Amino acid sequence: MNNAFTLTRLQTRKNALGTTRVVTTQDSGALQPGEVLMKIGRFSLTTNNITYAAFGDAVMKYWQFFPTGDADWGHMPAWGFADVAASNVEGVAVGERFYGYFPIASHLRMQPVRVTPRGFYDGASHRSELVSAYNQYMRCSNDAGYVAALEDYQMLVRPLFITSFMLADFLEDNGFFGAKQVVVSSASSKTAFGTAFCLGKREGLALVAATSNGNRAFVEGLGCYDRTLAYEEIATLPADVPTLYVDFSGNDELRATVHHHFGESLLYDCYAGSAQKTEFLGDTTSLPGPTPQLYFAPVQIRKRNADWGPQEVNRRFNEAQGRFIAEISRPGNRWMALAQGEGFAHAQAVIADLHAGKVDPRQAHAVRLAD
Repeated sequence: MNNAFTLTRLQTRKNALGTTRVVTTQDSGALQPGEVLMKIGRFSLTTNNITYAAFGDAVMKYWQFFPTGDADWGHMPAWGFADVAASNVEGVAVGERFYGYFPIASHLRMQPVRVTPRGFYDGASHRSELVSAYNQYMRCSNDAGYVAALEDYQMLVRPLFITSFMLADFLEDNGFFGAKQVVVSSASSKTAFGTAFCLGKREGLALVAATSNGNRAFVEGLGCYDRTLAYEEIATLPADVPTLYVDFSGNDELRATVHHHFGESLLYDCYAGSAQKTEFLGDTTSLPGPTPQLYFAPVQIRKRNADWGPQEVNRRFNEAQGRFIAEISRPGNRWMALAQGEGFAHAQAVIADLHAGKVDPRQAHAVRLAD
């Protein structure tokens, strides 16, 4: 029996994240013991994917999950769904569907370990030193948060919303570092307004959205922030109010404005990632106030797994995510408009627009790969 297939992969130029290429190779289809072949069906594309690529060789080592063997080109990761096309692993059956972290590709060979009714971890040797949260694959038939009709929303929301949910929890867990107002840059981004959704309106805490003039009306319409300002208006805020800065923009000039304006009143600078920035932070040594700190969701997940237990963490997350998906999937909602497309060429166009900042903040892109 001939199980050979064509492997199609979308690769990203590491120093120009909007530049991609499609590479095809022939694969024999023969499996090694302990190996499965996954056929990737659909994935989401958001600014989060650009953040993964931007940090690809830095703190989070995202390029290492799906190595290409080419120093200049990387495999941008994406969250999505895949079916088992072939299996040499007991407990992982052909035809089963899994949610998780995949390359933008037609197929992926994996080595499942720690197989349970809930799913498995990829035990490939090159992933053993990487963050385990990204190595876990959820079996859809045993996932309390899975609804087949809402797959596009789940893959769009889940990776972003886990960041939002745990970021809101991190801020609350630390008493908002004593702040009376939270300034959120790039407030139109899905992760930012997901965080605002989780925080809700709180007595004694003002949630201030900072955004571009072009996105101001959208952000105001969300209704999840107490106040919306254009970036150039940040300096009109009272400088003596204890302030927490949550940075989704990665803009060095904006960060400098925030630090110099609030000075000692700035109690914490939380850098949550950026779509346009390809390095962590510029030189921050000359900034008054606190040193910017990178927020990394898996750290807070580990803490809450220890505090509450994984089952309770999942319960709380699924409950919050369910409420959020119910809101964003409602026809005519103010939060999100699903944009569906098909194929690698469509994915390339979306990635280019995301990197250039040309995507309408309401749009959420789901890409299906042709059968």
